[in-house]
Amino acid sequence: MTIRQKPSYRPFMAVKAYDLTGRTAFVTGAASGIGRASAVLLAEAGATVHCADRDEQGLHDTAILIKASGGTARTHHLDVTDRAQLRQAVASCERLDVMAAVAGIMHSSPVLETRDEDLDRVLNVNFKGVLYACQEAARAMLAQRVRGSIITMASGAVDTGGPGLLCYGAAKAAVVQLTKTLATEVGSHGIRVNAVAPGWIRTPMTDRHDSAAQTQTEAFMARMSPLGRVGEPEDIAHAVLHLASDASSFTTGQILRPNGGVAMPW
Repeated sequence: MTIRQKPSYRPFMAVKAYDLTGRTAFVTGAASGIGRASAVLLAEAGATVHCADRDEQGLHDTAILIKASGGTARTHHLDVTDRAQLRQAVASCERLDVMAAVAGIMHSSPVLETRDEDLDRVLNVNFKGVLYACQEAARAMLAQRVRGSIITMASGAVDTGGPGLLCYGAAKAAVVQLTKTLATEVGSHGIRVNAVAPGWIRTPMTDRHDSAAQTQTEAFMARMSPLGRVGEPEDIAHAVLHLASDASSFTTGQILRPNGGVAMPW
C-alpha cells in the first residue's frame, strides 16, 4: 500500500497565491464601479494595471487611487466596441497576464417594447465589447506564451429571469457561452477563462432611479438575499482577484457567482 507523504508546511502560501507582483493586468470599464474596484485591488496585489474606459475623468480618478496606494497604473481612453482601439491598447502592454473585461451598460424595457436599436446597443457593449477584449487578450497571451487569466463579467441575470432585462440578460448569457467556448480553445496553452456573475451591486450603473426609488429597490434586493444585503464593488473585485491569481490555477470555464445567495443553480 502506498502511503502519501504529508505536504510540508509552507508559510504564507495563501498570501503568495494572490500575489501578482511582476504581472500586468488590463481592465475595461475601469472608470467606476466594479471595474474601478477590480483595477485598484489588482494593483494592490502587485500588478501593473492598464485601465480602459470611455470616461476619461473617471479613468484619471482611478489612476490616482491606484498611485496613491503605491500601485502602477496606465490609462487608455477608448470605446470597447471599437476593436481597433482595443487592439492598439492591448498591444501597448509589453506583457499581458490578466484581462478583466468588465465594461457594460444597463438597459431596461419589456420584451414587447424592445427596439432593435436598444438590443444592438446593449449587445455591442456587453457582448461584442467583451468578445473583442477576449480576442485581443488571447492573441497577446498566445504570442507571448503567457499562462494568463481572462475574466469576463456576466450577471446574476443569466440564472434568473427578470422583467425588462431581455437585452441585458441575453448579452450576459452570450458572455457565459463565450467564456466556456474560449476556455476549451486556449486551455491547452495554459490560459484560463472564467466568468463572474454578480448579484445586485451598488454601482453607478444600478443607481439609475431617484433616491427614494433607489432606496426601495435596494431594500427589496437585500430581502431577496439570505445575507440580507446588496453587494458592493469590492465584493466582486475580490472574485476577480481570485480568478486572476494562482489561487485559481485549476479553474477554467467556470462561473463564479458572488450574488448574496439570490440564485443557487446546480
